Amino acid sequence: SLVVLFGATAGAYGAKLGSDERELILLVWQVVDLHSKKVGTLHKSLVKADNLELSDQCREVSGLTPEGLGKAEPLDRVLQQFSQLVSSDLKVLGRSSYTLCSDGQLLIRQVLHPETSKKNFLLSDCFYSFYDLRKEFHTCYPSSAAVKDQTIKTMAEYLGLGTDEAEEDFGVWQVKTMVAIIFSMLSEGCNHVFTEPETVKYKYETGPCLLWFWFFFLCSSKSETVDSETVIRARGLPWQSSDQDIARFFKGLNIAKGGVALCLNSQGRRNGEALVRFVNSEQRDLALERHKHHMGSRYIEVYKATGEEFLKIAGGTSNEVAQFLSKENQVIIRMRGLPFTATQEDVLGFLGPECPVTGGKEGLLFVKYPDGRPTGDAFVLFSCEEYAQNALKKHKEILGKRYIELFRSTAAEVQQVVLNRYMSTPLIPTLPTPIIPVIPPPYTIATGSIRDCVRLRGLPYTAGIDDILEFMGDATGDIKPHGVHMVLNQQGRPSGDAFIQMKSADKAFMVAQKCHKKMMKDRYVEVFQCSGEEMNFVLMGGTLNRSGLSPPPCKLPCLSPPAYAAFQTAAVIPAEAAALYQPQALLPTTRTPQASAAAPPTVTYYPAQAAQLYMNYTAYYPSPPVSPTTVGYIAAPPGAVAAAATATHTPILPQPGALVRMQGLPYNTGMKEIISFFQGYQYAPDDYNGLIQLSDQARSVLQAPKEWVCL
Repeated sequence: SLVVLFGATAGAYGAKLGSDERELILLVWQVVDLHSKKVGTLHKSLVKADNLELSDQCREVSGLTPEGLGKAEPLDRVLQQFSQLVSSDLKVLGRSSYTLCSDGQLLIRQVLHPETSKKNFLLSDCFYSFYDLRKEFHTCYPSSAAVKDQTIKTMAEYLGLGTDEAEEDFGVWQVKTMVAIIFSMLSEGCNHVFTEPETVKYKYETGPCLLWFWFFFLCSSKSETVDSETVIRARGLPWQSSDQDIARFFKGLNIAKGGVALCLNSQGRRNGEALVRFVNSEQRDLALERHKHHMGSRYIEVYKATGEEFLKIAGGTSNEVAQFLSKENQVIIRMRGLPFTATQEDVLGFLGPECPVTGGKEGLLFVKYPDGRPTGDAFVLFSCEEYAQNALKKHKEILGKRYIELFRSTAAEVQQVVLNRYMSTPLIPTLPTPIIPVIPPPYTIATGSIRDCVRLRGLPYTAGIDDILEFMGDATGDIKPHGVHMVLNQQGRPSGDAFIQMKSADKAFMVAQKCHKKMMKDRYVEVFQCSGEEMNFVLMGGTLNRSGLSPPPCKLPCLSPPAYAAFQTAAVIPAEAAALYQPQALLPTTRTPQASAAAPPTVTYYPAQAAQLYMNYTAYYPSPPVSPTTVGYIAAPPGAVAAAATATHTPILPQPGALVRMQGLPYNTGMKEIISFFQGYQYAPDDYNGLIQLSDQARSVLQAPKEWVCL
């Protein structure tokens, strides 16, 4: 038996049904016995939506009103009545089983499944299998219009059925016509048989996609492609969302096994994007209709993506990962913040007997850097949801002296994290173009507690220096030379913040009062008065908030710039460009007790292509979100230093080898511990003052032992 089903929402109708997230307001159905060609009673039921506002199209097509819907039953009650009435009609016809038959796939996949998922109640098994009347009709009548162009009216016209839509209520005509079409398909001339229903997956299947293992074990290559017509990119996901949350967002559509790949940023953290691979292009096209549908309170953007992008995120594997993920239907949990000395026994002991790990030690995968050092991350397999939930309850519990974070994870995330190792190689694989010396003017970023700077927060990401100057208006004349500093995030993109150095604290105060919450393009910008010390702190990677200053992050391995084996001749930057884009040195000029006439000058180096002056500092130091106008010192070729020394006699920081970088310090390390570490190295008493911005209290600590360290 078939149950012919028709429905409508409070919004779009026809080909756009379900694309606007509007709720179901009408269900009409009738049982059809395919053997005896008898029908049951035709039922029509209104559904009370949470939002009774109807679109103009809905009012015009259906003739329904909010007043009439207000007296109806909610969806869960209507579905219960549906099951009861269908069972009753089947008994009358002497049948016991049935399959749904709908006009296309939108009602089942795009309306019923997403809505019931959001309202947290389950659909009965009958809604996971159905016949698409349009596909069945095209199979029976191949010369008819393409499936995507079919409607109930066009199918009826093709068969010459003389039904008048105006004579029947909305929904009733559609079901009666669908039943007439089915009987025509069952006639002796066609003898159509309904054999292959459409299916909806009950749940998303985790685990690696079979093709990944196929390529690894047989081809050891990523050259094979994934059909680009089956992949989408979802953007704007909550950072804590898992693959199951994404599958729930696409409820009703069939995602390929292991087809959810969460994208990670350079720190190995989720960036709010995911690539999703569906079983076919039809499912992908339906997924695109969910553009700007909501996950909780956030709307999710859905765009087309390519198979190549999917393979880049999810296509890599290794022996270690393949063995770990070979157990199917496992729940994966990611642990972050583990002590570097943690062992498998420590992790198993932390999880305890209430959440046993699948395979014991074989169900653990520690993430390590290429040199074998632990990253503090691990992945754990659990055989069921109950064990995984017990493990998640241990979120932020203590192991050793550190609290451990636990999150749901995916097979694709395992592959990304294990293989990429948090961007352990330089972002730019080749050396930059040879560099040339430019003698900077005696100008440095202001420091101190005088509040002669302003901070702009909430800038449009497309805003540039010209936009900021236009935003400042008449106050641009009070900005110090080279006093505009754009703050970039860890990916080298605008963060929405900028700092501006004004000529005085009074000027900064006036700007903050005048420009606060003034509009720039389509956004209002907050303007706050601050000091040079606070500005420097943020430009060097710290944060400035209501609770005060937070130190710069030290979570990523900061790779030192590579040594240049040889320096070739490079084109000189034009004088106009050099004057316009002079750098502010990260380290002010050192002060020495005795000025030496032979001391070489301070030399700063730009890449030859520095006309754009967004230096590739992120190539080697991806961690601090610094200003693009803040350029560090790079070791200069000895010949260039010697040549520059003949032109001026400004003291220079000794090169090379004057600076050392300390990596791997405990987060609570203070100056005393660092000084103690370098005990025995002598210094001239005032040399460090120009190298490190110190408070008076910190300076007294450094002067006490009469020893210093070059950082």
